[in-house]
Amino acid sequence: MSKLVTIYGGSGFVGRYIARRMAKLGWRVRVAVRRPNEAIFVKPYGTVGQVEPVLCNIRDDASVARAMDGADAVVNCVGILAEDRKNKFDSVQHEGAERIARLAASAGISNMVHLSAIGADAQSPSAYAKSKALGEEGVLEHMPNAMILRPSVVFGPEDGFFNRFAAMSKLGPALPLVGGKTKFQPVYVDDVAEAAVQGVLGQVRGVYELGGPEAKSLEGWINDMLAVIHRRKLVPNLPFFVGNLMAFGFDLLQKLTFGLWRNSVLTRDQVKLLRKDNVVSEGAKTLADLGIKATPASAVLEDYLWRFRPSGQYDAIKDSAKNLRA
Repeated sequence: MSKLVTIYGGSGFVGRYIARRMAKLGWRVRVAVRRPNEAIFVKPYGTVGQVEPVLCNIRDDASVARAMDGADAVVNCVGILAEDRKNKFDSVQHEGAERIARLAASAGISNMVHLSAIGADAQSPSAYAKSKALGEEGVLEHMPNAMILRPSVVFGPEDGFFNRFAAMSKLGPALPLVGGKTKFQPVYVDDVAEAAVQGVLGQVRGVYELGGPEAKSLEGWINDMLAVIHRRKLVPNLPFFVGNLMAFGFDLLQKLTFGLWRNSVLTRDQVKLLRKDNVVSEGAKTLADLGIKATPASAVLEDYLWRFRPSGQYDAIKDSAKNLRA
C-alpha cells in the first residue's frame, strides 16, 4: 500500500501545492481542514480516493490525532495573518504547531515539515512573529528532526500579496504603502512545495529560509506589479505613525462589530512586522542548499495578474493595435 501524508491546512495557498506534488509521487494525501466541504477541489490532484479532505480542528488533540492516524509523515501549513475570534496567533501558530508535533511523536511518525516564516523571533514585538518562533520551538521539542521552512512572502496565482495590491490599484489614483522601504524577497509557492516534499520524504532536516532570487523594497515590488498590470499610480510611502493610526482604527472597527467585519486591510501587528526587512538571513540554509533554483517573480507574475489590466486579456491586443499604420 502507498504511503500516507497528512497535511494540516492542505487546502490553503501553500498546502495545496504540497498536496499536488505528493499525489504525483504516488502518496495518499489526507488534507486536514476545518471545512472539508470547501476543500473538495483537492480531490482531482490524484486518482479517485488518493487525495481526501478530512475534518480537523487544530486546537483539539483528538481531532488532530484522528487526522494523522496511520500517516507516515505530517506537514503543518496552518497559519493566520490576523487574529479573528477564537483563531489567535498563540493558539494556532504556537500551540497548534506544538500539538501536531507532540501527537506525531507519540504516534511514531518520523518525518514532519513545519511551515514557519522569515522573521520568526520569540523576542519580537509582533505577536505574529513571536508565535511563529514559539511554534518552531514546540515542534523541535517533540520532533527534533523536523524540517522547518521559513519563507519570505510567498507568491503565486492564489497569493494574498500581489493579487491584493493589484486589486487595490483599481480603486483610485494612488496606492499608499506603510513600510514602503522595507525589503522583501518573495518566493514562488511551488518552490516552497518542492522544498517541503524533501522533508516529507525524509531526505533533509533542519531550518531553511526560503526567498526568491531578488530582494527589493515593498515600493519596488509594487511598481513592478503595476508595470505588469499596465497601470500608473502614485505610490506614496506613509510614515509608520500614520500606519499605526490607520491600523488602530481598522482593529477597533473589527472589535466594535464583534468580528462581523474582519480587518483584512492593515493591523497594528502587521505595522510592527513592516518595520523589519523580510529577507533571508546571512548564513542561513536556503533553496540552493536543497538543489532548488529559485523562480524569479518576473517569470510568473504576468501569468496570473493579467486580469487586473484595464482591459484584461485584451490589453495586449489593444497595445498591438496602437502600432498599426493606416
